[in-house]
Amino acid sequence: MAAEQPTATVPGDQTRIHNIGYRSYDGPRLGRAYARRSLYSQSLRGSYGLGRSAKSKVLPMLLFVVMCLPAGIMVAVAVATKANDLPVDYTRYAVVLQAVISLYVAAQAPQSVSRDLRFKTVPLYFSRPIETADYVRAKYAALASALFILTAAPLLVLYVGALLAKLDFADQTKGFAQGLVSVALLSLLFAGLGLVVASVTPRRGFGIAAVIAVLTITYGAVSTLQAIADVQSSSGAVAWIGLFSPITLIDGVQSAFLGATSAFPGGESPSNGVGAVYVLVTLGLIAGCYGLLMRRYKKVGL
Repeated sequence: MAAEQPTATVPGDQTRIHNIGYRSYDGPRLGRAYARRSLYSQSLRGSYGLGRSAKSKVLPMLLFVVMCLPAGIMVAVAVATKANDLPVDYTRYAVVLQAVISLYVAAQAPQSVSRDLRFKTVPLYFSRPIETADYVRAKYAALASALFILTAAPLLVLYVGALLAKLDFADQTKGFAQGLVSVALLSLLFAGLGLVVASVTPRRGFGIAAVIAVLTITYGAVSTLQAIADVQSSSGAVAWIGLFSPITLIDGVQSAFLGATSAFPGGESPSNGVGAVYVLVTLGLIAGCYGLLMRRYKKVGL
C-alpha cells in the first residue's frame, strides 16, 4: 500500500486552527428556583423603576408618595389635635385612593409583560431552565408584591402615627391587621386583572388604556347602578350589583368579614351569606387570572 502523500499547501491560503481554550462549565447549576427568584426580583424592582432609567422611576415613585402623603397628613392632624381616632379606617384607605392604585396597575402591568411580548424575549426565557409556570408565577407575584407595598405602606404610616398619638393599642392593631388582609386581596386581584389585560397586546399604550378601562369603567357602571337601586329602595340589589367591579368586590368582602364600613350607596353592607359569595367570586377571579395567564404563555412560548 502506497504511503499517503502530504496535502499540498495552496499559495495564499491563510487558514489557521487556533486552540482558544473552550471548556465545559463545571460551576454550580442553580436551576429553575434560582431563575424564578431572579425573574421575580428583577420584575419587582422594575415595578418601581429600580435598575432602569431615571424617567422610569418618576411615575411609580410619584404614585407611591401620593399614596402615603394623605396618611402622613392624617397622622399629623391626629397627633396635633390629640384625636381619639384616625379620620379614616385602615380598611377604607385603599378604597378612597382607588384611582391612584388603578393608575399604578395600568402603568406597571404593561411594563411587566408587554415589553417581553413586543421584543419577543419570552421564548428566550423558556430556552433556559424555566417553564411557563415559573414565568407566570414570578410576574404575578412581583406585581402583586409591588401593589402590596404601595397599599400597605400608608397603612403602616397610619399605624405608627396612631401609636405615637397614644390611641388604643389593641384597637389599632386589630384595624391594621384587617387592613393588611384587605389590601393583600386587592393586590392579588388587581395584579391578576392587570396582567391578563396587558398580556393580550404587545403595545404598552394599548395595554395602559385597556387596564384603565377595565378598572374604572366597571366601577363607574356598578356605582351608577347601585345608586339607581338605592334611590328605588332596592337595597337588596345594591349588594349583588357590587359583584361586578373589582374595587366593589374588595369593599364587599371587607364590609362583610373585616369590620369595614361599606362605601355602597346608603351604607348597605352585604350579609354574611352574600359576603361569602363575594369571597368566592374574588378567589375565583384570582384563580381565573392565573389560569388565563398560563394558557396565554403556553402559546407564546411555542
